[in-house]
Amino acid sequence: MSDLLALPPGLAAFAVLACFLAGAVRGFAGFGLSALAMAMLAAFVPPIQLIPSFWFLEMAASLVLMRGGWADADRRTALTLMIGAGLGLPLGLAVSLSLDPVVSKTAALVLLIVLALMQVSRLRLPALATRTGTAATGLSAGIITGIAGAGGMLIALYALARDIPARRMRGTLNIYLLGGGVLGLLVHLLVGTMTSEAATRGLVLVAPTLAGVFVGKALFTPRWERWYRPACLLLLIGLATSGLLRLALAG
Repeated sequence: MSDLLALPPGLAAFAVLACFLAGAVRGFAGFGLSALAMAMLAAFVPPIQLIPSFWFLEMAASLVLMRGGWADADRRTALTLMIGAGLGLPLGLAVSLSLDPVVSKTAALVLLIVLALMQVSRLRLPALATRTGTAATGLSAGIITGIAGAGGMLIALYALARDIPARRMRGTLNIYLLGGGVLGLLVHLLVGTMTSEAATRGLVLVAPTLAGVFVGKALFTPRWERWYRPACLLLLIGLATSGLLRLALAG
């Protein structure tokens, strides 16, 4: 296992555990897969090595959890978000590739904390609900994905700003996630970040991630739904803060 993941045995086991827990959070809370896995692993592995591997995890989880149909979606919004994210991802990857590994790890963890705090406070940004705001959201989500693998957290803030029915937004985001995933793969291949090592690592980690997703779905209890998101966001903040402290002490 450690050879396939190209990680020391102890860190390989931790990566499997991190992806299982992140999958469980995605299964019962509906978000946070890459963000939580990044918060747990970024202090040990440079984000630029994790982000292409997380592509496999996000696509697998999205296919398993896919709900809402083409008819429910705002296809124009989904397309705008997809194009914006496709343009923003190479910019974010370029930033990650240019940074020193320690700086990259720190930037990713700080970004995760900021985005999580914005969600905990249920910050509404009305400008995101405009046509220009939609394009800017997609572009920014792509950049954030390239730096911290957490563009979905910005999309969640966008969903909060849009006063449209949940079913329509769910269908829209499903199309965005799947279509954006295809564009994301093309970008990784063109930029060169989807190496054979990253692909192997991602494919190996799909299994524990999906195991976590199914466990999370099984543990979902409707009466506790209102508490899932804040609890997971606080967990994310705690893990990212712990990662920052670990980096500071190691420095």
